[in-house]
Amino acid sequence: MTGAPAAGAGGVDAEQSVASAINRAAGGRPIPGNKVDLLIDGPAAYDAMLETIAGATRWIHFENYIIRADSAGKRFADLLARRALEGVHVRVLYDGLGSFATPRSFWRSLRKAGVEVRAFRPLSALDLVPNFSRNHRKLVVADGSRAVIGGLCIGCEWTGEEARDLAPWRDTAVQVAGPAAAVLDQAFGRTWELAGGRLPDEDVAGRVAPQGDAEVRVIRGEPGRERTYRVIELLAAGSINRLWITDAYLVAPPRLFQALRDSARDGVDVRLLVPGSSDLPLVRNLSRIGYRDLLRSGVRIFEWDGPMLHAKTLVADGRWSRVGSSNLNPSSLLGNWELDVLVEDVALADAMERQFRLDVARSREVIRRPARGPHRLSAALPTVLSRGSPEVVGLEHQPTGRERRRRAALALRALISNARRSIFLPLSAMLVSLGALFFALPTITAYGFGILCGWLAISAWREAFRRRVDR
Repeated sequence: MTGAPAAGAGGVDAEQSVASAINRAAGGRPIPGNKVDLLIDGPAAYDAMLETIAGATRWIHFENYIIRADSAGKRFADLLARRALEGVHVRVLYDGLGSFATPRSFWRSLRKAGVEVRAFRPLSALDLVPNFSRNHRKLVVADGSRAVIGGLCIGCEWTGEEARDLAPWRDTAVQVAGPAAAVLDQAFGRTWELAGGRLPDEDVAGRVAPQGDAEVRVIRGEPGRERTYRVIELLAAGSINRLWITDAYLVAPPRLFQALRDSARDGVDVRLLVPGSSDLPLVRNLSRIGYRDLLRSGVRIFEWDGPMLHAKTLVADGRWSRVGSSNLNPSSLLGNWELDVLVEDVALADAMERQFRLDVARSREVIRRPARGPHRLSAALPTVLSRGSPEVVGLEHQPTGRERRRRAALALRALISNARRSIFLPLSAMLVSLGALFFALPTITAYGFGILCGWLAISAWREAFRRRVDR
């Protein structure tokens, strides 16, 4: 083809430049020699996690944002406790906010069995800034040679047990065997140290033998680093044929949305799979306000019709696959500790694309259509968003009452994050209410405002002092 680079130095240099850019954004070079298997939904992922824990001979590192004390959580706790009693070094790291509702007795029983348990940043009334940066990672590593990483927390939401009206959530993870598991273990070591722990030298992986042909980049997301953010931007900018993204809480920053729009305008097949919204038509339609710019650019958007969609994945050009804990929203991309893998492997990308097609077959595409009415009037009005029919008829999931409530919360969250009017209207209402309080109850409101200012002042002083010490 005229003008296309030959399969020579120019083409190789361009490919190396893209790879180098991704390496810098991800914070590390690709790690060769890995076997990576795709895990779909809770039952398969949990079986792989439990198998990894059961097969450990030296140590187990278990890190998750939410670890519940329900039957699913107790299944993990029982096995972890048993392995600790058998002499395996077991460490569990949970997030102080995500696992806030888990009773202390759950952790005490693990400690009693010899498990080292730590909380990542327990909530503090005075250290306000750290409260907003959470450890959102989901990881299990055994002996630094085998790992499971993905978007699944530990709870019955992912298995559908303990409640008749609870359907298993749709989620994705990968099982990694090989040298990349050792790097994932090092990522655990970093957050373990932040929580006040220290890994002894005998529990740090050395050389791990190759297990397969996949190259894996470990993306260790930390507050302010924007590693996953920049990697996805580069994949969006460099995609040639297709870019398919599944995300549970898509509230992408404007820069990332622009990258998706630019790719679609350039002819890339950009598709987004997101959770279906509430069955309430008003909430459903309001949640779609942010879709219009994407649709105009040629991005295709699908709303999942099954139970809660919690996966965070990307597959690009049948070559790159990204799986992990990062949602495409500011809290994940900018503020949290997250953990993802970018896998360069055609077999895994093919499996990811097959799963994406299966998911899309159970979803409804969001489309634009003219508003109903006289031609001149409908032409002057904004287009109306509606959903098409799923490709596979008869598989539509009938959401339970619990799922309707969750979907309504998701829809409202998307609405608040994406629509200008839904930012400024609540702000206006809040200011009006606050002003009314000052007029109606001036003394009480003034005392309350004074206490709030004092609380924030103490928190700001502690934060300034803490950062001085850190330096």
